[in-house]
Amino acid sequence: MEVFHSYFDNYMYFGKQVFDGHGGKSAAHFVCEHLPRVIVKDADFPVKLEKVVARSFIETDAAFEKSCSHESAHSSGTTALTAMIFGRSLLVANAGDCRAVLSRGGVAKEMSEDHRPCCIKERTRIESLGGFIDDGYLNGQLGVTRALGDWHLEGMKKTGDKSGPLSAEPELKLVTLTKEDEFLIIGSDGIWDVYSNQNAVDFVRKRLQEHNDVKQCCREMVGEAIRREATDNLTVVIVSFHLEPPPPVVVQRARFRRSISAEGLQNLKCFLEGDA
Repeated sequence: MEVFHSYFDNYMYFGKQVFDGHGGKSAAHFVCEHLPRVIVKDADFPVKLEKVVARSFIETDAAFEKSCSHESAHSSGTTALTAMIFGRSLLVANAGDCRAVLSRGGVAKEMSEDHRPCCIKERTRIESLGGFIDDGYLNGQLGVTRALGDWHLEGMKKTGDKSGPLSAEPELKLVTLTKEDEFLIIGSDGIWDVYSNQNAVDFVRKRLQEHNDVKQCCREMVGEAIRREATDNLTVVIVSFHLEPPPPVVVQRARFRRSISAEGLQNLKCFLEGDA
């Protein structure tokens, strides 16, 4: 997990990142250190923010491939999710199966999609590029369909203008934050293996209402994930947009008019006449 800030024309950019490495720590450490720098140093930052972030993922991935001096580093990879806030705008960029979920008035709003072989859209993309899904794995080797690194996997990535089935290109989602937006949860796949989106929002809201401490809430969320027998890496970041705890959700109960059908009335009439 990494936090970065940047100032531009008196505006402040605030970013949080979550990485889930596999095959070693080299890729995750490299991307954590380099990606924020690549983003803020881009000549088009922040005017063309979405293009800059997407391009920065690709450039960082290529830089990692060039930086690998030994096989152990070359064989590692990482998923990456970056959330950037500028004013009232929230941009989430995701490559892999980390996930960001926004609480809007207590309702979970998914801000990213998991890039896994079971995703039909990802399967279509992969097969169009000559890849395949075997037993739930990309080319029979990897459990995610987008990641940075993994340059050692033959046939997965291609340099230059050509694309391989394993992509470092992130999917982007941009929203304008409103007063109803309470907090953002960013977590690795281990978190989402045991929490649904709404369950996570409900859990965080309840804890913040109790003590309004996001760090303690993160610890409690990981502890609960362990209690639920989570088996994968557990990383979670919570970004609260208000100083006050989330307000209680007002549940409006729907009013139903009790009625009986004509057929029901006839059956009741026959029953009563039969007893008479």
